[in-house]
Amino acid sequence: MERRWFGSTKREVSVIGQGTWYIEQANRATAIAALRRGVDLGMTHIDTAEMYGAGAAEELVGEAVAGRRDEIFLVSKVLPEHASRSGVVAACEMSLARLRTDRVDCYLLHWRGRHPLEDTIAGFDQLQREGKILSWGVSNFDAPDLDKVLMVAGKGHPACNQVLYHLGERAIEHAVIPWCEENDVAVVAYSPLGHRGGFPGPHTAGGRVLKAIADAHGATPRQVALRFLVRWPSLFVIPKASSPEHAVENAGAGELRLSDADLARIDEAFPFDHRPRGLPMI
Repeated sequence: MERRWFGSTKREVSVIGQGTWYIEQANRATAIAALRRGVDLGMTHIDTAEMYGAGAAEELVGEAVAGRRDEIFLVSKVLPEHASRSGVVAACEMSLARLRTDRVDCYLLHWRGRHPLEDTIAGFDQLQREGKILSWGVSNFDAPDLDKVLMVAGKGHPACNQVLYHLGERAIEHAVIPWCEENDVAVVAYSPLGHRGGFPGPHTAGGRVLKAIADAHGATPRQVALRFLVRWPSLFVIPKASSPEHAVENAGAGELRLSDADLARIDEAFPFDHRPRGLPMI
């Protein structure tokens, strides 16, 4: 599994990770087996949040990584309504209890809310001093939001920005990715295969391109799609797998190499909209 520096943390993290949004809705034993199989295959970057299943996803992750915590780059998120200075600390401590761990490797503000960023960041700083988080970042932040974080926290922050990014939604290529690459911030793509059945079907024009490229490499269309996204040096993806077989497929993208001609064909099949617009999120 390919690994990269995760922004300013200078930690090496698997480029293909594991997301857990809605994972608690799957069969529990199968979902845990999928996460463990993913770790076996090098997908040691696991992302979750207090919002997912009202904490149920964190509990599932805690069970899945039991006995293997030191192998994992573990990420969780605080809801914006909990993001006051004291609220961040309390929310993190509850997440740690559900995750059965004494620290998370990166702790994110899920999206901007009513609490001032100064207060949220002060809470993050306290948690970092106490060793309960090793770094912090943000999610669903556009470039102007990132400017504000940099102004408040200074160079080296945030460690990452987690945003929506897949073949049909490339808006972050306008400003977010360039900002993050310029400022040594990791970009983590959530829903990288589209949201709930949104992946291009085999009978669509784009789907046929993905299949042709996949066949040439002995890969699958989903592996090709994931590999296209991580062509950016700052990019990481966190697809969810609710079965061990799906985890194996996702992990295969970590070793796939696409040619410049392959990338150009995908770019043409899923064209980038050059009209600037606001940051998408779901």
